[in-house]
Amino acid sequence: MLPSSKKSVSAGHHSPSVPRTPRAVRSAAGEEVQVTSSHAHSVGAKVVISRAVIDHFTAGSSPLQVLAATAPGVSFGSSDALGMDTAASTFYVRGFNQSQLGGTIDGIPMGGFGFHNWYGLNIDQIEIQDNIQSMSVSQGAGAVDMPSGQTLGGALTFQSSDPKDKAGGKISQSFGSYNGFRTFARVDSGILNETGTKFYASYARTAQNLWKGYGDQRENQANFKLVQPYLNGRGKLTAIFDYSGFTQYNFLTMTKNMWQNYGQVAMLKPDYAKAVRWAANAQAGTVPTEVQGVLSADEASNIFWDGSQVQRNYLSALVNEYKILSNLKSDTVLYGHVSNGDYGGTNNFLTSPTSGIPMVQQMGHPDVRRIGFTQSFTLKLHNNDIQSGVWYQNNSFNYPTRLYEDGVNGAHATLSGFKKGTGTTWWADSFNSNTFQFYLKDVWHIIPGMTLEGGFRSLTQTTHGGTKVDNTAALASTWGTYYAHPVSGSMTSSNAFLPHFAFDYHFLDKHEFYWDIAENMRTYDYATQTNGGTPWGGLGNASNSAQQVFDENKSKLKPERTWNYVVGYRYNSALFSGAVDFYHTDYYNRLAGITSGPVNNTYSAYLNVGRETMNGADVLGTIRPFHGLEITNSFSWNDAQYKSSAIPYNGGTVSIKGKHQVFYPKFMYKANVNYTYHRASFNFNTTYSSAMAMTYMNDVKVPS
Repeated sequence: MLPSSKKSVSAGHHSPSVPRTPRAVRSAAGEEVQVTSSHAHSVGAKVVISRAVIDHFTAGSSPLQVLAATAPGVSFGSSDALGMDTAASTFYVRGFNQSQLGGTIDGIPMGGFGFHNWYGLNIDQIEIQDNIQSMSVSQGAGAVDMPSGQTLGGALTFQSSDPKDKAGGKISQSFGSYNGFRTFARVDSGILNETGTKFYASYARTAQNLWKGYGDQRENQANFKLVQPYLNGRGKLTAIFDYSGFTQYNFLTMTKNMWQNYGQVAMLKPDYAKAVRWAANAQAGTVPTEVQGVLSADEASNIFWDGSQVQRNYLSALVNEYKILSNLKSDTVLYGHVSNGDYGGTNNFLTSPTSGIPMVQQMGHPDVRRIGFTQSFTLKLHNNDIQSGVWYQNNSFNYPTRLYEDGVNGAHATLSGFKKGTGTTWWADSFNSNTFQFYLKDVWHIIPGMTLEGGFRSLTQTTHGGTKVDNTAALASTWGTYYAHPVSGSMTSSNAFLPHFAFDYHFLDKHEFYWDIAENMRTYDYATQTNGGTPWGGLGNASNSAQQVFDENKSKLKPERTWNYVVGYRYNSALFSGAVDFYHTDYYNRLAGITSGPVNNTYSAYLNVGRETMNGADVLGTIRPFHGLEITNSFSWNDAQYKSSAIPYNGGTVSIKGKHQVFYPKFMYKANVNYTYHRASFNFNTTYSSAMAMTYMNDVKVPS
């Protein structure tokens, strides 16, 4: 989002969308068919989704979309049919969003998988969905061996398919409305020599027009994986390379009033004259004639010419599995991740100095360099599996923001023309973080079917950075630049003992009982100086510097922590599967960007806003009346309440005690029907979500 001179008092949100789903036609050649369960299954507090389940969905659907449709307590929303637009998607697991969950693919840490990729990468930008062999979501307390600094609640694990032993290939082609199409192709080499060398290379291209407004969205993805066994199968070395390039026009973020009283608002492109006129209104603080009495000045000022993103991602890894002894195994992952791109759009509060047009193309050009490794050892004794390991990561993040003039007769190009030296730098931020984690756990096999797991992890992260360049004052008279919150300094998150305990008991053949308890800590986020919600971002005001607020916070802030408790029961037979579990979370040191200070000098701050407690339950039942037919229903209840009674706000205090958490429904109901006959299948999914609060006071809600 672009910075605005006016702020609305609400939690950030995305507008409701009505995308159309493409119709898929698939064919395959040389494919090895694996016999596997056609439904999601569970182990303890973890739901596992097989390739067979993923194949029930439209080819190319986001794995997060598949998880949300099949796992209770999981919520996913997106602006496009396949769920690929990370700028307009949300993902929650039992109240925790995508920035509060851990994730790995093939053991590679995914980091934070939100929109901008400050310190991670979304699964949709790593792996082509067709290449995912399985995935799981831990709805409970996470896991001590998860290499993540973001985990407060659950954890996601993805496993890509290995190259096939038999040479062959696969082609998939989909077509849909709004000129939607998707092409996927994969070639498997088969086993090439006596040592077992094999690889695959695959490519996917997806494109569709926006379902409202001007523009389209295009994604190109490529995956390569090579597997080399050695020492007669004692070891296996895997080389991985993933690429994705996303070129997208963005949807406009809307308030509830906008979509209720003005309709599905889109950006103003291609009506340039209207965009210039509305920008002039924005700078004057007035409402355009055609929306007077419908939109506020704040709402109208944030409807602009255009917004877009170009993103390029490269992920490489070497994964080595080696059996040192018959009961001792070593797993090593070395990885490197590079992301860069162009993010932004029209800013209605700046002026192009040469043309005098009251708007400017403002673009951020992020550059991410993430490198690291994990090393773990697993020792199997008579009744114990002892595992220990370390994780280290260095992340370098740079974000210069440049201004590009809009002309008298037309705007600057939306998706090109951003080469270094062609724009004017407003400000630039730079961060460097080092993360280290150690863990130790023991899984004790008490009797057949009964295990008790105990372990802990130690986690520390130090981040240095902030404003590197700030030209606000120098550009104020020509471009109309305004306060940009420059700040720099270091923050450290650290906890030496984060315990995890889990119990799982399979009894009487078809029954399972389990519980799970863990403490988690989330390291401090970092983002640009104009993005609120981090210790470095959106602080202070023109008379109370961001640096002063940051320095005061250093001695007061503590990392966010949670204690998570889960207990559940599961029954599984050929005809029926049922599960019920209950969970409780105590959330400490919740951090949030708020407006603080005396009434005559309020400023943006980042503070501890107290505790939150969460109680919930999930109930799931699956019936299989005859071979090939599977009907699943699930119901989820979540009561997440804030406990703060005196949060500083706008020169005073407000109480949000007893208010429900924003953007997570209190109730969800899901129904899934799947019928498979030989190689033909039919699939139906539907989800009901209750109303969700848009504000911390719960006075504005997204309807059910």
